[in-house]
Amino acid sequence: MQNKIKVLVLDDNINAIKKIQEHFSSHAVIDIALFETDGLKGYEKIIKEEKNYDVIVMDLIMPNKDGLSILEDLHKQNKDRKIIVLTSYGKDETIKRVSDYGVSYYMLKPFSLKDLEKRIIDVYNSTEKIKLKDGSLNLEMSITRILHSLGMPSHIKGYQYIRDGIELMYERPALIGGITKELYPAIASRYNTTSSRVERAIRHAIEVSWNRGDYDLMEEIFGHSLDYDKAKPTNSEFMATVADRLRLDENFIKV
Repeated sequence: MQNKIKVLVLDDNINAIKKIQEHFSSHAVIDIALFETDGLKGYEKIIKEEKNYDVIVMDLIMPNKDGLSILEDLHKQNKDRKIIVLTSYGKDETIKRVSDYGVSYYMLKPFSLKDLEKRIIDVYNSTEKIKLKDGSLNLEMSITRILHSLGMPSHIKGYQYIRDGIELMYERPALIGGITKELYPAIASRYNTTSSRVERAIRHAIEVSWNRGDYDLMEEIFGHSLDYDKAKPTNSEFMATVADRLRLDENFIKV
């Protein structure tokens, strides 16, 4: 890639913008070319500066014009943009409204800047949008939503490993019998790390989730497979149980 990917960031939190700018300040591929904290001014930049950015990274909550209003106006004008939405709102109706406006990706806060880096590159290189039908969620978004509901913070390493592991187990249920020899190595190869580090990071993420998650949801998902009060699930139990839950959940489709 000869030229850097130019990014326009819209977020009412100037500290969040500064962290993003700092992270990408010397990045070989990504350049934070423009930013704005005001929604109305941000919308004007989207229209007037369209030749000066490739990808928009935007929050939904901004003064004077919120993110949903911006997306709605762009949609009405048939303005096709590569947009990543960052938000703390993970409700199905919010995700559906965002998807209806044809955004490229949807990330729940808090998020890892490394994940954002990957998504910017993916979105820049992709021609696809989020695809939903009748309000249903795709698999990756459903995994993200359930992990956040279980109290798992996205900034820890194990979060991404678990998300990939659940997706692999969903696609290949037989992997539950080969978690050490097949699943961990498959995840490790994606992140240029070792199987043992993947295993430890996943175990730590489950411990964090078990201590801070939604008790009722945990009881609903794991209550029949183990004693919540006595023991947290093993890595394989956690990922396999969530994958099974998603197979039975009719509120999403794989796209």
